[in-house]
Amino acid sequence: MIQLVVSIILYFVIFFGIAFILNMLLRRTWLMAVLYPVIVIMIVDNISTWNYFTSPGEAFSAIGERLMSITAVDITILLSGFAGTILSGIVIKMLRKNGYQMF
Repeated sequence: MIQLVVSIILYFVIFFGIAFILNMLLRRTWLMAVLYPVIVIMIVDNISTWNYFTSPGEAFSAIGERLMSITAVDITILLSGFAGTILSGIVIKMLRKNGYQMF
């Protein structure tokens, strides 16, 4: 139970920080929220990214099976990371609205 709470907080903070830094540097507020599903696929699948190009049929069917087999705990942890990216976009929008021009 403690590992779940720590994992939720960790994913939230990590993805909030990564999204915040990308938003500052690239000035694209919702870029990380759009890229997050790709990151989730990279976290969940057990195959090389190169396999998506060399044997796409096998790779996409494997990722479909793998996504259907994740547990509610995993979904909760991954959703906390997504919440971090969304909150980062909201914070950046608020900061820009209040006059802070990051980079």
